[in-house]
Amino acid sequence: MYEMADSGFMRPLSATRVPISFMAEKGGPEARGGTSAGLLGDIPPDALRAQMHRLVDWIADYRESIDQRPIVSTVQPGDVTARMSALLPPAGAPLEQIIADLDTVVMPGIVHWGHPAFLGYFGSSSNGPALLGEMVAAALNVSAMTWRTSPSATEMETVVLTWIQNLVGLSTEFTGIVYDTASVGLMHALAAAREAAVPGVRQTGLAARPDSPILRIYASDQAHSSIEKAAIVLGIGESNVVRVRSDRNFRMDVTALRVVVADDVANGYIPLAVIATVGTTSTTSVDPVAEIADVCAECNAWLHVDAAYGGALAVLPEGRWAMHGVERADSVIINPHKWLFVPLDFSALFIRRADLLRNVFAVTPEYLKGDAGAGAIDYMDYGIQLGRRFRALKAWFAMRAFGADGLAARIREHCRLAVLFADWIAATKNFEIVAPVNMAVICFRYAPADADTDWLDRLNTKVVEAVNSSGAAYLTHTTVGGVVAMRIGIGNIMTTETHIEEVWQRILDETLRLQAIE
Repeated sequence: MYEMADSGFMRPLSATRVPISFMAEKGGPEARGGTSAGLLGDIPPDALRAQMHRLVDWIADYRESIDQRPIVSTVQPGDVTARMSALLPPAGAPLEQIIADLDTVVMPGIVHWGHPAFLGYFGSSSNGPALLGEMVAAALNVSAMTWRTSPSATEMETVVLTWIQNLVGLSTEFTGIVYDTASVGLMHALAAAREAAVPGVRQTGLAARPDSPILRIYASDQAHSSIEKAAIVLGIGESNVVRVRSDRNFRMDVTALRVVVADDVANGYIPLAVIATVGTTSTTSVDPVAEIADVCAECNAWLHVDAAYGGALAVLPEGRWAMHGVERADSVIINPHKWLFVPLDFSALFIRRADLLRNVFAVTPEYLKGDAGAGAIDYMDYGIQLGRRFRALKAWFAMRAFGADGLAARIREHCRLAVLFADWIAATKNFEIVAPVNMAVICFRYAPADADTDWLDRLNTKVVEAVNSSGAAYLTHTTVGGVVAMRIGIGNIMTTETHIEEVWQRILDETLRLQAIE
């Protein structure tokens, strides 16, 4: 039998009280006049149910009213900290108070990425079905280490990855693994590439091998900065990431790639890997993957394709062109949390030689030897993580709820809105599009003829800052072809034509206002 303790938690009626002298000596709850039993266990089911209903209403209200909120936070550094206790209070707070404090402590410091006029970076779209999946995953709290520790989590991960594979046209020669981000997936892919190029480095490391060659990684000047981070972690070195110039469409220049690879080989370096990008961060350019694959075949380098954003375009039959040549890759990254409507975080690495990745990372501690080797995949063997979240559940919820046709329709609508926005730019005097619009990202700038380039760079930057400061919209700026450009990315399932029309009008208004005072 149980009774409610003063703290709000359940305790056994027959609970034995710990001697006060002992608890006082240890500084425990009895020293503060409490009882040890009253601090144990979880909240009772009825109380949990009541607060969960309250919290679900809070979430639904937030989702319903999100487009009425200012997108950006106005807090200053330290403001959120000042709303919290520097030390954890001895007594627990009622859940009612904690939920109420969401509005006073947490929300003032939130940038609303889910706002339909949040058009910065790449959209990461939360949605109702995925929220439900996250709630269930949190309740189950399983660790997807081995099949035995989580059969449903393991097999659902495999199935969801197969769905993604089929959606974008990747062959069954690839095996998928879920990580948190593309940066982590890339690091694992390059670790496999390193083991292929320098066998035995898992055991000895690079430093312990006097004959260890200098390994080189090649990527375009538009590719992601995570490449340098991976090189640092893997002992390859940041200076051994070679940035290859891009062409006028911001795609890797394959002729330039061939030149730098040939020079490196002549100097005794080993071409480890080439990273081709399908949907670069600034302009969503697509590298000529098939031609890059030819270079990799010639120099025996690993081909990794970063399709974190652009891979989703291949869900559309008319978008399959973006994945041309990817079938020849050794590894491919696709981020469903970018444009397949799975909330953060969920990144999928597809690798041709999964056995090589397993050979690099499989370490089975004694306490898991009874769980491993059940004839099914144990995902802990394919990365640095042992404990793994049940990420596949939110993806399963969202992808099942929308279906293949629903995913395609949403991606197609985002592309339509991007083309529409580009049409408005093209029809407006003194504005120009500075990169091809081939997905749902538009890079553009205010650029009247004969204006000073530095002045224009400052003005375009200030327009972005002014739009963002308004709280009504959010965009980013980037450098394209040596000039500052405004950039919007459409990826939120709640973004409509009305939203982007309002954003465009605000950009025009701020440009006119700032031009007059500059």
